[in-house]
Amino acid sequence: MQAIVLKDFGSVENFVIEDKFPIPKITENQILVKIKAAAFNPIDYQMRQGKTERKRMHSQILGREMSGIVVEIGEKVTKFKVGDAILAACGSMGSNGTYCEYIAIPETIAALKPKSLSFEQAAAIPTASITALQCFNRLKIKPEDSIFITGAAGGVGIVLVKILLAMGFKNIIVTAGNQQSIHQLLKKGLKENQIINYKNEDLQELILGANNQNFYDHCIDLVGAEMSEICAKVLITNGNYADVTALSTEIARENLFNKGATIINISNYAYMLAGNINYYGEKLTEFISLITSNIITPPEINIIGTLSRQTVKTAHQMLENNKTNGKKLIMKID
Repeated sequence: MQAIVLKDFGSVENFVIEDKFPIPKITENQILVKIKAAAFNPIDYQMRQGKTERKRMHSQILGREMSGIVVEIGEKVTKFKVGDAILAACGSMGSNGTYCEYIAIPETIAALKPKSLSFEQAAAIPTASITALQCFNRLKIKPEDSIFITGAAGGVGIVLVKILLAMGFKNIIVTAGNQQSIHQLLKKGLKENQIINYKNEDLQELILGANNQNFYDHCIDLVGAEMSEICAKVLITNGNYADVTALSTEIARENLFNKGATIINISNYAYMLAGNINYYGEKLTEFISLITSNIITPPEINIIGTLSRQTVKTAHQMLENNKTNGKKLIMKID
């Protein structure tokens, strides 16, 4: 099969295309999927750079979510049949990544693709939706609670904002970094006074001012680094800090401890490490029901190319430079 392979950590120039990469073999509980579309995520370029996320790598082929058609099933597979259209957050549970033509995955991590969604739309759903659902479910937010979200125009942030608004939560303040991202958040239903450009000076004062000078009950950090320190400063005593990046600083952690904060680590691969891979298919199915019930809308996507070295390079550069404009980057694979 054709695949985009990472030869070494570092630059996007380390990607090469291979035309005869072996098609994976399935086990009795797996399905072989002909990939139709793959999505890109920040963890992809973090892996490529050799950061901590590289520990989750098990293949030279990157990519962690996709949609496609089942072309072969293991003898103990009961959930799917050949010809089914599916989507999945593969993570490290597949035979390889998704920058290629085929992948073998456990049947329990996949979900049926609704007929109302294209393969490209479906590929944009799995990772962000499961992460956003985990944030929402674990924080146990009450209707009167105040919520601050950093980096809300990214894949997870957009989905989380959709869920919160659909569930009737109103006291939401978010950050974004450019007019395109702000526009995307406005389209999702936030008001202008709920969105703060993180490039502004006196950011902490602006964030507190947006909440009538009150500290926040929940901070959901989708950025990390300096923004984790801002979160620690604007969080109420005994509030909840949801860390989705593992990039909080030592200063942030000290301030969170001093406030007696509950730190909730949002880790998608925690369930895989614990051996509970059924979680992924179950949560993906739960999220899809929100779309098919018209509670929330499908993700907005940007199809940036077909399976090629250049498409992968472009996607990584756009993610690194925060140029996604609130849309999920998709690669078509014919």
